[in-house]
Amino acid sequence: MTLPSERNTGWPRLAASAAIFRDGQILLGERGKGAMAGLWSLPGGHVEPGELARDAARREVREETGVEARILGLVDLHEVIERGASLPGQPSGDVAWHYVIAVHFGIWIAGQPMPADDCRATRFVALSDLGNLPMTHGALALIERAQALLQRHG
Repeated sequence: MTLPSERNTGWPRLAASAAIFRDGQILLGERGKGAMAGLWSLPGGHVEPGELARDAARREVREETGVEARILGLVDLHEVIERGASLPGQPSGDVAWHYVIAVHFGIWIAGQPMPADDCRATRFVALSDLGNLPMTHGALALIERAQALLQRHG
């Protein structure tokens, strides 16, 4: 049995992201660092202590893309867990990272996408073109759910 003091108590970590829509398009960022570099995803990042997940989603969209957005609601919680020897010296099977991402949806207010922070590139992509981009696991399904919620929101 592993005692709590022996476990990596830094996991899971809370993050927030947002599916931001404008004229039948979705705002995406191409990851520029880490294991997911080169994959397209919803802009997002860590929730800071004392910050609401909704506010973190809006802040991360602005920091990563330069776009101002109105957050309308929550799509779901999405978990990303990586196991194995992803980090040097880490035994196989141990948790390398575990994020719980509060995925929101909203609409564009102002600004043109400009890559910043962790993004190599950012742009609005036609929903019909999403199949042409290499995307992070689960992103397409979350975008589809966000689009359905946006349509119901009116």
